[in-house]
Amino acid sequence: MPDQNQSLPATERPRVPRQAGADNGSARTGVSRRRLLGTAGATGLVLGAAGAAAGYAAAAPDDVTPLTSLGARRATFHGKHQPGITEPLQARGHLIAFDLAPGAGRTEAAALLRRWSTTAERLMAGEPAAHGDTDVARDAGPSSLTITFGFGHSFFDRTGLQKQRPAALDPLPAFSSDRLDTARSNGDLWVQIGADDALVAFHALRAIQKDAGSAARVRWQMNGFNRSPGATAHPMTARNLMGQVDGTGNPRPTDPDFDRRIFVPADGTPSWMANGSYAVVRRIRMLLDDWEKLSLAQQENVIGRRKSDGAPLTGGTETTEMDLEKTDRDGEYVIPVNAHARITRPDQNGGAAMLRRSFSYHDGYDPDGTPDAGLLFICWQADPLRGFVPVQRKLDRGDALSPYIRHEASGLFAVPGGAAKGEYVGQRLLEA
Repeated sequence: MPDQNQSLPATERPRVPRQAGADNGSARTGVSRRRLLGTAGATGLVLGAAGAAAGYAAAAPDDVTPLTSLGARRATFHGKHQPGITEPLQARGHLIAFDLAPGAGRTEAAALLRRWSTTAERLMAGEPAAHGDTDVARDAGPSSLTITFGFGHSFFDRTGLQKQRPAALDPLPAFSSDRLDTARSNGDLWVQIGADDALVAFHALRAIQKDAGSAARVRWQMNGFNRSPGATAHPMTARNLMGQVDGTGNPRPTDPDFDRRIFVPADGTPSWMANGSYAVVRRIRMLLDDWEKLSLAQQENVIGRRKSDGAPLTGGTETTEMDLEKTDRDGEYVIPVNAHARITRPDQNGGAAMLRRSFSYHDGYDPDGTPDAGLLFICWQADPLRGFVPVQRKLDRGDALSPYIRHEASGLFAVPGGAAKGEYVGQRLLEA
């Protein structure tokens, strides 16, 4: 599992404080959804709306609590890149893969992507689906909803577009930690859904499934979660189910080489992938019973970072550079040679980098009481053969974390660039 400290920083965003001079009765009378969304604008921030705490404190049983800034936050569907790649981590996520139905091909796929794009645009704006809306998200704002679409290796065979299949979409090699369930791996089409509200996310999942109609059927589906925005006293990097700070060393959009590492260039090949990216999706089970038997010191040596704040064992704060050459009084490296964070550093892997944007999951317990829990690992890169693959191969050769995780499902998907206004996702491939 590439570096637990390389996921997109899940910055906890504090609620927007109530604006001075706001109507003191707003918490009682409420703010209509139409009015709130109209004032949200491109940023999705609502000025003058009462904070959630004030709303709940003042509300009587027959009162209406207005939407807060959390529900009003809105991501953009149309753009250079698809949504759901560079946005902050959301509190709730669904991953779902489809296979085209027998007899369905390029024509049916194009119609499906057109339907899906229309639905995604509406739902991300906080509007109901155009047809047969379930009302699950009624009264909710967009809640940072993003919907992202990708194509698997098999999609190009099913649609007769083999000549347009990118070389970067070649199947991933086998790794020693793989215990893959083929029924929960790969797929013709992949959809990633994220939102800061569970009902908004489920509403989108159900709408996408209904839109598939007779053109495609569900191959597999997985549910994930992250810490909710505002759950901590101050903004901080998220933690995973092992309790580790998870996201410190991730590439950032402000890095000068970010686009080169994460997105296919505008003049790249194939041309329909311009400004797109490749998503590696892995269901990584954490063997929590074994992990939790380790002492704190043992856990920190496995990772190479302090559990309390994510700082390297060589000292400093979370963002302090690791001193890989520092030794203790016995001459041993302070950060062990097989520590996960040491092995996965880009400068230890020829500069290989990926943008991790994962969700935790918990799917209950095995009959013996073992928790079925871990990470829905999602990483983004311009070329997985230069991003994910070399890092995972190095982890195979001696990562201290390997005895405590198991890769149980896998997929690789080509995610084209964003759709321009009036276009649908994948149109440049399907109508070329």
